[in-house]
Amino acid sequence: MQMTNFTRPMLLKKNLLLFICLLILSAVQAQTDVPRGWHLADFSEDSYYGISLNKAYNFLKEKNIVSHTITVAVLDGGVDTAHEDLRNVMWHNPKEIAGNGIDDDHNGYIDDVYGWNFLGNSDGGCLKKASDEKSRVYYRFKSKYQGVLIDTNALKAEDKFQYKMWLRASAEMNVSSDEQMEVTFLEIISKNLKKNDRILQDEMGKTEFTIEQAEQFEPKTKQGKDAKFNFLTAIKLLERESDEKNTAILSELDDYTEGKKEAIESATTAPKDYRAEYIKDDYTNINDKYYGNNNVKGPDAQHGTHVSGIIAAERNNGIGIDGIADNVKIMSVRTVPNGDEYDKDVALGIFYAVDNGAKVINMSFGKYYSPEKRWVDSAVKYAEQKDVLLVHAAGNESTDIEEKESFPSSIFLNSKEKAGNFITVGASSDPKMKGTLVADFSNYGKLNVDVFAPGVKIYSSLPGNQYGNESGTSMAAPVVTGIAALIRSNFPELSARQVKEAIEKSVFIPDSTVSCIKPGTKDEKVHLSDLCKTGGIVNAYYAVMAAWEMEQKIIIADKNKKQKKQS
Repeated sequence: MQMTNFTRPMLLKKNLLLFICLLILSAVQAQTDVPRGWHLADFSEDSYYGISLNKAYNFLKEKNIVSHTITVAVLDGGVDTAHEDLRNVMWHNPKEIAGNGIDDDHNGYIDDVYGWNFLGNSDGGCLKKASDEKSRVYYRFKSKYQGVLIDTNALKAEDKFQYKMWLRASAEMNVSSDEQMEVTFLEIISKNLKKNDRILQDEMGKTEFTIEQAEQFEPKTKQGKDAKFNFLTAIKLLERESDEKNTAILSELDDYTEGKKEAIESATTAPKDYRAEYIKDDYTNINDKYYGNNNVKGPDAQHGTHVSGIIAAERNNGIGIDGIADNVKIMSVRTVPNGDEYDKDVALGIFYAVDNGAKVINMSFGKYYSPEKRWVDSAVKYAEQKDVLLVHAAGNESTDIEEKESFPSSIFLNSKEKAGNFITVGASSDPKMKGTLVADFSNYGKLNVDVFAPGVKIYSSLPGNQYGNESGTSMAAPVVTGIAALIRSNFPELSARQVKEAIEKSVFIPDSTVSCIKPGTKDEKVHLSDLCKTGGIVNAYYAVMAAWEMEQKIIIADKNKKQKKQS
């Protein structure tokens, strides 16, 4: 499965016989309930492996620390800027006059009030979907490399990277029986869901309902009872949340299925170039950068809205949820379509965010191919020079990213040097949910994943003043971004490197007896130190204490310097 937005994967079963048997024999069991906002909890007080957020705020209050407003950029698929829990925390470009059709701040982007949409055009159109990067790489370089004898020793470093990437794409273009079976399964389950959904709509007298409402509904007819049973059994296989709506699930399933079918078709046919149709930029030229439009919501803002709420939904307003950081402005930078993001958009999105004052950038996306990695590397280096912290989701394929490199990456091209302003985040769970401390879908890496953070059943904002649970490293990354923002707003003297250090040195390391099963296995027990560099889960309370101690050392050092000068 391609790593697209890093939202929680469908977790599909590929055995059709198992599915059919389950439809006939199995009973639907409710998933373990967890309190909303468990990711903010404190283990010693609440018995959940959250980030101890209340303790962090109490500590800041005791120290009489004055908070400063900072900007956090969310590079994603779009954000609902009118959401009741986000509209007051959205970034507004202070140099831009909304709606006048003029580039008031002369940055090349007209009316970029809330941020910028790099997946659009000057006519207001938006790119919604894109093909997978593997297919793009294969067909783009096919005529250059296929059947040609290449002396890799004679290639420049960038060309060698490109050639090796094409070889890997070429080797992976063959469609496996598992992939074909998955599409068959998807079509069967989609047909089953839609059939039973129509029956439930008629029986319930409504076109839209949540899974919880379907569970509580008591059909009067046998047809309705069968439809409810079959519908909920299929939902159980997909591991959807009880507060998700039927319409959203079916829409996502259709998009996912279509994407898988296109990926299979690309084995013999070049994928459609959606970018050329909608954006119409010169993709090969990084300097052709003034494209897009100011529609930062885009056609599907669910993922970005959820991510933004985790970071900074307005706190203590009596509605919805409380975000982690309380003095933050969210800048929306649309760079992630339904499909693999483009390196150019990611690079320019980082440049845009940095140039417009972002101090932390959340990147809940990724993929396994990056033909223009040099562009993204240059943006990461630029962010480091400008003291901006980047937080990246590790991915949802239960994969060791030491063995299968994912992008964006903190390791620079053709170098072992790592960016000092880059944090890669895996997703933790709670043993009370699925019996293990680590999310079963999370990618991991003893050296390349820095920390774990709560990423299962995270309750946050959704478009249209809605709220719901989502799971994925996409949700774990903004937890870390929120903590980073909390530190940067309260300890502005600390650099991006120091904020990263404070977060990493202060992780909560669970007792060795706590169940931790290696993702992708059924029962292989490991320790978090086998899965990430720090061996722990981020903790806001410990992190702000570490930041405070670091700041005190800076203050003392500065005081000593002044005294030496005076003497």
